[in-house]
Amino acid sequence: MISNNIKEGANNAPHRALYHALGLTREEISRPLVGIVSSYNEIVPGHMNIDKIVDAVKLGVAMAGGTPIVFPAIAVCDGIAMGHQGMKYSLVTRDLIADSTEAMAIAHAFDALVMVPNCDKNVPGLLMAAARVNIPTIFVSGGPMLAGHVDGKMTSFSSISEAVGEFNAGKIGAEKLDEYEKHGCPTCGSCSGMYTANSMNCLTEVLGMGLKGNGTIPAVYSERIELAKHAGMQIMELLKKDIKPRDIMTEKAFMNALACDMALGCSTNSMLHLPAIAHECGIELNLDIANEISDRTPNLCHLAPAGNTYMEQLNEAGGVYALMNELSKKNLLNTDCITCTGKTVGENIKDCKNKNTNVIRDIDDPYSKTGGIAVLRGNLAPDSCVVKRSAVAPEMLSHSGPARVFDCEEDAMNAILGGKINPGDVVVIRYEGPKGGPGMREMLNPTSAIMGMGLGESVALITDGRFSGATRGAAIGHVSPEAAVGGPIALVKEGDIISIDIPANKINVEISDEEMQSRKSEWRPREPKITTGYLARYASLVTSGNRGAILEIKK
Repeated sequence: MISNNIKEGANNAPHRALYHALGLTREEISRPLVGIVSSYNEIVPGHMNIDKIVDAVKLGVAMAGGTPIVFPAIAVCDGIAMGHQGMKYSLVTRDLIADSTEAMAIAHAFDALVMVPNCDKNVPGLLMAAARVNIPTIFVSGGPMLAGHVDGKMTSFSSISEAVGEFNAGKIGAEKLDEYEKHGCPTCGSCSGMYTANSMNCLTEVLGMGLKGNGTIPAVYSERIELAKHAGMQIMELLKKDIKPRDIMTEKAFMNALACDMALGCSTNSMLHLPAIAHECGIELNLDIANEISDRTPNLCHLAPAGNTYMEQLNEAGGVYALMNELSKKNLLNTDCITCTGKTVGENIKDCKNKNTNVIRDIDDPYSKTGGIAVLRGNLAPDSCVVKRSAVAPEMLSHSGPARVFDCEEDAMNAILGGKINPGDVVVIRYEGPKGGPGMREMLNPTSAIMGMGLGESVALITDGRFSGATRGAAIGHVSPEAAVGGPIALVKEGDIISIDIPANKINVEISDEEMQSRKSEWRPREPKITTGYLARYASLVTSGNRGAILEIKK
């Protein structure tokens, strides 16, 4: 045990004295020390129940012979941070979480870890930390929220965001908007659609770092407490067998994650997080691989915002394992990967039936023969950009229209709500990338406004920022290189024709190479928006979206 290095022998009496100061008995000190990373707080709905999950994990660890010790991780609610300066602090917390967890785990010589995350950047941040520290680790999330109900129909956070656009367009009144507000998010948990939090919790299952149900069992179900106890017990098995995160998160496991990402129709943020997690495992994920996997992986799910099904229904249909079993019928998964169960993927999923083909389509009857996410390239995004293809209206899969150019989210919102965007337009929001934002804000408010005002089937939006998993429509993000480093998106002018061909994975601005080069020669970098504090340090180190917005020390 790692902790024996600071627990045993006369020279370690000072360490033991501090353990006694914690109230630990000699018996507890002698056992493996299991760090439980608690993301509990009272501001994020997805985290307000995590104290109960942590208590259950502690019990499971103790039942299996370990000593559980809790320490915290931060988490930002993207919904509350949305649409103001707070969103600059969302993506950047991923690295704060990874760094602080690494520091706590190594400084205190834990033998193993149980990660208890739930929301957007919290999950990938802890996966990154798990790969760095590389001691036996298991994940158990706080679980998804139940869907809301308005007018007898299931709703979610994205429904509320779009209702704001409908209200501003005069389509609904204040009373109906209030109904959405009060009934759209009815319980604790991560918002009920296939948004980023639920995408990452499901992909944690696929990667092999979470037990069955980690991504889908609703937060308010008692089954979630049972799952947490089992995770606490299972970490002791992983410790005995010395199975570590990098043994589990192999290149084959990441290929599985990309395949399930395509089949589930996950948030485009997964295209930021999977490369960043892989990087910590010593694996480089080229986003072109995503298109190769998408070409052979059918899209089997249309959960909100792409469709009208929700996480609780995915859970009832058999969850992530049932979806994986469907994919295995066409040999689309690496089934020999070891997982946190101590068994292989194939052993885990072999008896998991698809209980509802309206939620998880049969492998021979998919929504589409290709996956839910597409990576596009062209002279507007030579290093790539990303779109959630499964959430795009069929008529917008190919689109050409004049650019409406805005240098920040706020200016674009004013134009959209002011009725200045016309059918056929392509809204361009730039200088919102990892460096330029800084922090790569999500553009949920502009996309929701476009949808709510009835423009979702005629207007596209392109940005070097990113999108919430709650976004739907022809929303193309992560444009790389970003505007702040002189990427082509910085050179687009009002009225330029932009052509989008999602089936062909292409995006171009229709100007000549000579004109592009002329504009490039005239472009000058802008002064940083923020010059002090963490965001300034982040902007100086962060790479572009196509590389996962990882932090890289300049040599």
